[in-house]
Amino acid sequence: MMVPVRCFSCGLVVGEYYEKFEEAVKKKKNPEEILDELGIEKYCCRRMILSHVNLYDKINEFDVRR
Repeated sequence: MMVPVRCFSCGLVVGEYYEKFEEAVKKKKNPEEILDELGIEKYCCRRMILSHVNLYDKINEFDVRR
């Protein structure tokens, strides 16, 4: 998984929260409530987690070593 480690705007470490966020979303919880529970208050940091798309699996399909 290639999650951004830090927020691009303010520099807060957000990579440590992504797995917890992803697990809670799979349990059908509201993303706004999840971010509040994790203590992520700045909108720039919330954006980093909400807008992340995991492209690793898609990129891995084009492995040139095969």
